[in-house]
Amino acid sequence: MARFLVGNASKVEEGKVIVVRAGDRRLALSMVEGKYYAIDDVCTHDSGPLGEGVLCDYSVECPRHGARFDIRTGQALSLPATQGVSSYPVTIDGDDIYVELPD
Repeated sequence: MARFLVGNASKVEEGKVIVVRAGDRRLALSMVEGKYYAIDDVCTHDSGPLGEGVLCDYSVECPRHGARFDIRTGQALSLPATQGVSSYPVTIDGDDIYVELPD
């Protein structure tokens, strides 16, 4: 696993999604109830930007066609998406947010 610094915890708002970079990947990073989550920023239905979606509880809705994904697991929760996205471990060290990606 490779560990990437992706941002500062103080800049991530509760219940919001932002886009961050980890290596060559774009990730949708969010925080719910004080815990941080990272999933791929690409809807499996048509490559929509999940980081621009709306977060409701633990699901993010793709802004293009409304497919929803669980931010904890990446599982697809609604059509038109039938495949999930990858989710990645997030750790906090001080104010720094790190995401671990497979090598």
